[in-house]
Amino acid sequence: MNITASRARRLRTSSAIALAASFTVAVTVLAPAPTAFAASNAVPTYEVKINLTTAALDSSHNPTSAVKSAFGITGSAKVRSYEYFDTDALDLNAEGWSVRLRHKSGSSFEETYKKRFPVVNGDINATLDEANDAGFDSSDTNYGAEVDWGYAKQTLSFSNEKSHSASGYSGTSMPPSSTGRNWLVNDTPGKLDDWLYNNWGSDTLKASRAHGPVTSQVWSGAWKSSDDASIEVLPVVNASGTGTEYVIELSFKTDKYSDAAQLHSDAIALAEARGWLYRGDILKTQLILDRY
Repeated sequence: MNITASRARRLRTSSAIALAASFTVAVTVLAPAPTAFAASNAVPTYEVKINLTTAALDSSHNPTSAVKSAFGITGSAKVRSYEYFDTDALDLNAEGWSVRLRHKSGSSFEETYKKRFPVVNGDINATLDEANDAGFDSSDTNYGAEVDWGYAKQTLSFSNEKSHSASGYSGTSMPPSSTGRNWLVNDTPGKLDDWLYNNWGSDTLKASRAHGPVTSQVWSGAWKSSDDASIEVLPVVNASGTGTEYVIELSFKTDKYSDAAQLHSDAIALAEARGWLYRGDILKTQLILDRY
């Protein structure tokens, strides 16, 4: 074979390989990256919360028989105690977070980490978009989404529920503040822990204290489209710290917006007609944080 011809063939082969490699790189660079699809918005349930005046209570501070009959309340009272953990400056609350430790008689302690998003002008879809941007979407099954629908305000909340053994605690007794705080710090969920920076949630909880405890009674039943109706009567220290006032909350849970809207309208109308309606929103969490 002619050496010159052989060398020419090798050059042609090398050129072809280089061209193919160049084409492969070009195709790789030009090929579109896989499309990343954002998770859809969470689908909330609804809880209508209407406050009543003390006209709804009897002399023992229990709902009157007329109130219970009007709203389908048939069960006997159950007792629960709870408290919220936050710093003196309410740093968690300032970021829309609340952390609650609750004890129902005969049950484990319930730890609830909740993030709240105010609903503006009734636009729940816009608030769900806002929550999605913050990482609360349909893909995160660790958080339950709910719209709390009060007299005039709506709030979208995402709750992460955990539990702790109540062994050694009778009734609805609560642990020492330091013990409860340690439980909550150890169980801090990721979204809260890294809300502002790494370990922000657990660091803030380490600096927190118990606000409370408070102890309430709850009567249950069913009314109209809701099979989860209740009246909670919560005694709290009054604003001056010299006595006790009573918060009476009538609530109904449902899965559908249309049912919630009807329950909201009907409950207000009935309570108004009977002279029991409190025309405003009493936010229990804020009340307890401020007064304890």
